[in-house]
Amino acid sequence: MARKVLRDKVSLEKVITAWEDLRSRLEDAEVALELAEEEDEPELGDEAREAAAYVANELASLELRTLLGGAEDESSAIIELNAGAGGTDAQDWTEMLLRMYMRWAEKQEFKVSLLDRVDGEEAGIKSATLSVEGEYAFGYLRSEGGVHRLVRISPFDANARRQTAFAAVAIYPDVNSEIEVDISEKDLRIDTYRASGAGGQHVNTTDSAVRITHLPTGLVVQCQNERSQHKNKSSAMKVLKARLYDYYSEQAQAEAEQKAGPKHKIEWGSQIRSYVLAPYRLVKDLRTQHETGNVDAVLDGALLPFMEAWLSQQADRPDEAEA
Repeated sequence: MARKVLRDKVSLEKVITAWEDLRSRLEDAEVALELAEEEDEPELGDEAREAAAYVANELASLELRTLLGGAEDESSAIIELNAGAGGTDAQDWTEMLLRMYMRWAEKQEFKVSLLDRVDGEEAGIKSATLSVEGEYAFGYLRSEGGVHRLVRISPFDANARRQTAFAAVAIYPDVNSEIEVDISEKDLRIDTYRASGAGGQHVNTTDSAVRITHLPTGLVVQCQNERSQHKNKSSAMKVLKARLYDYYSEQAQAEAEQKAGPKHKIEWGSQIRSYVLAPYRLVKDLRTQHETGNVDAVLDGALLPFMEAWLSQQADRPDEAEA
């Protein structure tokens, strides 16, 4: 309890400090603008405009941060991606989403690590697991949980027909050491095996990959991205802890069912967002109706406008957010 109060205190102090800094910068900009007019100094005017632009950008970021008030929003995050309906196109689409989230994390200056990756037979990936470490990573990313749909001319179709592909995104809070998750060794089955797919000769010729099954719940996690079996086991346990925390939270609280995103079939009628590359270009979120024609920017990680629209919607509809 004391630790939670301390964390809340530190979080509030950060917000207050940020607001005070922006207010000070804005006051400085106003003074510079007045001096520029009085002294006829265009350089001071330029400085004032630059300062005002900085304040506007930081204010938008701070306003978005104030929407992140969930119990685990300050946590780092774990992202799980799984290919759905669409065959090879779906596996290629899943790899595109993997890149999109890695680029988004890099833009936010978060530390991103690939924990696991299972390659498709022809192209793309069947599944992948990412760790995104940074303040409020989970708060931002929880808006991404659900099914994502891609419509494009398939590069794998000899007749160049338009195809639809689906991939599922699940988001979990990276449970920190202050939250207890009871994991008994007797409840675990740990298997080691030879890693498959990309990863280098050493990875593929040693039994470094680790799969952990939690017998009471049936949850299975795996990691094969590191050369060391010990590191893979550590990463797999990290993912298992996060998933168990989510699992037990969902049992205890109905509102926690949204933490990993809606549980739908990865196919038609269940998508939260559509990415259309042909016959026109548009990304549209079907929950908030937010959309943009700059598909390339979105696929390169420009996700904050979609996240902000969803978070604002949840803030306006608190009852729905808790349902």
